[in-house]
Amino acid sequence: MANDLGYIIEFHRIGNAVKVSALDPATLTEVSIMGAPGVGETELTRLVVRKLEYVLAKRAAQGRSGEGNSGGNR
Repeated sequence: MANDLGYIIEFHRIGNAVKVSALDPATLTEVSIMGAPGVGETELTRLVVRKLEYVLAKRAAQGRSGEGNSGGNR
């Protein structure tokens, strides 16, 4: 299932829990969470998208901080 942001969301029932994965097809970044089935798909989707966006922002910030760094001390 793809959401409005273009992320691919998957739900897998594992015993008495649900594993929810989110994939950003542009960067091939994937994250997952485990949750209770009673929470509902809407809330689990919101949480996994929030985690994916956190990881994407963190990676983008790390990329910016390394730009122009020649590795030497000046």
